[in-house]
Amino acid sequence: MKAAIALALAALAVTHGAARAASARQGPPIAPALDVVQIQPNFYMIAGAGGNIGVQLGPDGVVVVDTGSTESAGAVLAAIKALSPLPIRYIINTADDDHHVGGNEVLARGGESLFASGNLGPGGGDNTIINNAGAASIVATEDVSQRLSGAAGQPSRYPSVAWPTEAFERRQKTIYLNNEGIQIIRQTAHTDGDAIVLFRRSDVIVTGDIVDMTHFPVIDLARGGSIQGEIDALNALVDLAIPSIPLPWKGGGTTVIPGHGRLAQQAELVEYRDMVTIIRDRIQDMINSRMTLDQIKAASPTKGWSQRFGAESGPWTTDMFVEAIFKSLPPKKG
Repeated sequence: MKAAIALALAALAVTHGAARAASARQGPPIAPALDVVQIQPNFYMIAGAGGNIGVQLGPDGVVVVDTGSTESAGAVLAAIKALSPLPIRYIINTADDDHHVGGNEVLARGGESLFASGNLGPGGGDNTIINNAGAASIVATEDVSQRLSGAAGQPSRYPSVAWPTEAFERRQKTIYLNNEGIQIIRQTAHTDGDAIVLFRRSDVIVTGDIVDMTHFPVIDLARGGSIQGEIDALNALVDLAIPSIPLPWKGGGTTVIPGHGRLAQQAELVEYRDMVTIIRDRIQDMINSRMTLDQIKAASPTKGWSQRFGAESGPWTTDMFVEAIFKSLPPKKG
């Protein structure tokens, strides 16, 4: 099986190489190269598609957490097909960012719903499709569903096949597939519709953009994010993840797939949580000293972490992070 996967992925890499060579003559590449990293015998991370993607395999089919960008969707689907011949059954979205939901349509159409009546076992009836026109099911919080479908007041960015088919408002939704319990836990952090996904048997957590190993976390105030919600979500992740104690030299423990960047473990979640908390406290102290936003930015409250997580340009800069914290904290009283 491993040899077959290796050959399939090698073929995929050759295909990508040819595509990049051709596009070098014609313009920008069609899609970036992907890295497929095995975490457990039945669990992979796909990186390089805009945002990290979790892929769980098993006898019931494939479960995918986030789908990357629209531009990378075809390459992601090919990579998943190389890992398993079984159809994608479920897609879980951690938020509605384009780099996490852009591949929903292609991956959903490339999968098959468990709720096609022909898949319901004895007595399932004829082959009439009763879910998402036969495409894979999509799970997300109600806030994500509202934004993707256009019900939140903005035009929909994607066709209906890319919208969640199972939206939830309660604290968590649970699924049992591939002999594994999957907990989808709602958070108000990066946005008001975030979700973290815990695969209990595989001992893998997918965090979405609550954790970003390449940048300070994005606090999207316009979509209901807040610094306190971010810290609360990080505390929840720290509690869920298990360190490799009492034998730390053996490695192991819960594997964390962040929204972007390399894989992490519980100790790195603690460091990330502590960093965000300390920066929050520094900015709150400055607010209490009646410093203006410009004065706070000049005082560099992210000092000590700016080189690793900060940016002076791009979609999420250090100044934007500081400003988001400033605006989500209470002003000095009196």
